[in-house]
Amino acid sequence: MGDLAVHAEEWRPEGEVAAGNDAGTAERSARLFAAVMAVTGRLRLPPPLPNPEWVRWDHDGPGEWPPNPLHDGRPGVDSLPADLVAIAAKTRSRLVRAASMRHVLGHADWEAQNLRWHNNAPYLIHDWDSIAWLPEAALVGAAAGAFASNEIPTLAPLASSRAFLDAYQQDREFTPDELEVAWAASLWPALHNARAEILWNQPPVALTALRAQAEARLHHAAA
Repeated sequence: MGDLAVHAEEWRPEGEVAAGNDAGTAERSARLFAAVMAVTGRLRLPPPLPNPEWVRWDHDGPGEWPPNPLHDGRPGVDSLPADLVAIAAKTRSRLVRAASMRHVLGHADWEAQNLRWHNNAPYLIHDWDSIAWLPEAALVGAAAGAFASNEIPTLAPLASSRAFLDAYQQDREFTPDELEVAWAASLWPALHNARAEILWNQPPVALTALRAQAEARLHHAAA
């Protein structure tokens, strides 16, 4: 509303986190994401730009990652591992080429820690601050890579991301180009987290998963 972001909130402390990175958990998460996208994708509101930085590959600043005062002054910011920078460059190049796709609103921090379930049924979804204005395939791809993150962000196993994408497409099949964009977008939150791990001297959880999976994901993205 004008220059203000207005939240209407209700305290609902119940529900459980669905911890796990297996295909079954991925499929359940994807079905819920599809139900949510069926609502948010129809909304026609002024886009809440800029997008959250972990999906902001469309920035116009220097370098691959968007500017961030919190990170940009850290030691090592100009000497990141060459393989990490190369993965970021290939991923971003593929995603930027998707800029002409139709954009929609969607939840851009689809992690296990932001969802609650009750008796295997969806109970609530947290973190609506993290809404983004992106192509649908990019939003789905980012969720497919991040859905298993709980407390410590990481990258889901490749097979589980594939299960997520397959489950999402049960009612809405992607074109080959959209599917490539989804695979590229699956890397970007992990790239964001891997860079932060390095700059803040944290255990390389996302970085290790990223190095193990990047080649395959980039291949699926035709990047």
